[in-house]
Amino acid sequence: MRVLLISTYELGRQPFGLASPAAWLRRRGHQVAMVDLSCETLSRAQVAHAEAIALYLPMHTATRTSLKLIPNLREINPTARLCAYGLYASMNAAHLKKLGVETIIAGEFEQRLVDWVEDNPPAGEAMDRLLFITPDRAGLPPLNRYAKLLGMGEPRRVGYTEASRGCKHLCRHCPVVPVYQGTFRVVQREVVLADIRQQVAAGARHITFGDPDFFNGIGHALPLVRALHREFPALTYDVTIKVEHLLQHRGALPELKATGCLFIVSAVESLDDAVLARLAKGHTRQDFFEAVDLVRAAGLQLAPTFVTFTPWTSRQDFLHLMGTIDQLDLVEAVAPIQLAIRLLIPSGSLLLELDEVKRLVDGYDAEKLAWTWQHPDPSMDRLCADIQKLVRHKPKASRAELFEDIWRLAGGSRPDFVTPDRATVPYLNEPWYC
Repeated sequence: MRVLLISTYELGRQPFGLASPAAWLRRRGHQVAMVDLSCETLSRAQVAHAEAIALYLPMHTATRTSLKLIPNLREINPTARLCAYGLYASMNAAHLKKLGVETIIAGEFEQRLVDWVEDNPPAGEAMDRLLFITPDRAGLPPLNRYAKLLGMGEPRRVGYTEASRGCKHLCRHCPVVPVYQGTFRVVQREVVLADIRQQVAAGARHITFGDPDFFNGIGHALPLVRALHREFPALTYDVTIKVEHLLQHRGALPELKATGCLFIVSAVESLDDAVLARLAKGHTRQDFFEAVDLVRAAGLQLAPTFVTFTPWTSRQDFLHLMGTIDQLDLVEAVAPIQLAIRLLIPSGSLLLELDEVKRLVDGYDAEKLAWTWQHPDPSMDRLCADIQKLVRHKPKASRAELFEDIWRLAGGSRPDFVTPDRATVPYLNEPWYC
């Protein structure tokens, strides 16, 4: 069958979510075309030629973009079968089906996509453990079209892979939780290494591991990076790890450094213990401070991410967050857009289990794919919008420059904030995280 796999946006990465199912489908003899709309265009001929079209929805931005695309796909090719898969597919199933998407797949999607294309009943549950095969990246745009690693001299091409999927934690605001519900699945080590191998051959000098938490299965993660470093001693990488796991597995941090890790992304979210409790993050403000020290002591850089604007965040809280980032010398490690992230409450969010959240939401916005809420202080909603606009309109400004602009925008007084000359830290130049 002629299958068209479409990704609209995946954080500046060459989409694993296209390459992996492409390998499964091609192994079965299907003709697979892949289009990544973040860096290439979709032609009418590609749509018209397809017998089955599957849209990859790993995140909120990708889903909203796909919803605008679906009517065009239907107009060009009204007979093609439509499927949506990925984390945001199941939580938006009703809306997708109204637009004519016949099949929704979440969780471990590769075998389910094969079943759908071949019109077979699903061969097991969507959470079944799979024996993965090496992703087939033939037909995707080259790595030089995607995000690059900066701060290491000349820009470096970046590859992307996943060593595990899902997460054993239940953070209330996380889109992984409604789908995986506390489970995670590992991708076999040889498959991960083979995928990295082909990306190194294509010019990658740095690898991003996209696991929701690299230390969900530390017994899988550490042998993997040891093997990776033996084969590619000059290759660097980054991972995402919860604050809770950084503390729990502090003894493993030097080994990450020794095997080529440059920085660790960690969803800190807030410095307010009450907000952290609402989000069920599993760490406290003090834990974050300890994690910064542990990561630094190991010779690594922490790249914290935040849900900066919540219904419970005051202007003073915001200024305190910025001041703390400055005092901890993390200005260069925080992407400016992180200072403009507003709490998203999608369909199926565990936040809706909280009575206070039920009371504060105004209703579900089908266009925004989220429950809407207003801050009790309208100036905070305006501040969030102003910061988003500022970051959007100054894409080439340095992180330190934008940090100072945001500080002034928020009303911070200059004596409270002094940013010294800072060493550049390694980071990826893709600024959006939602």
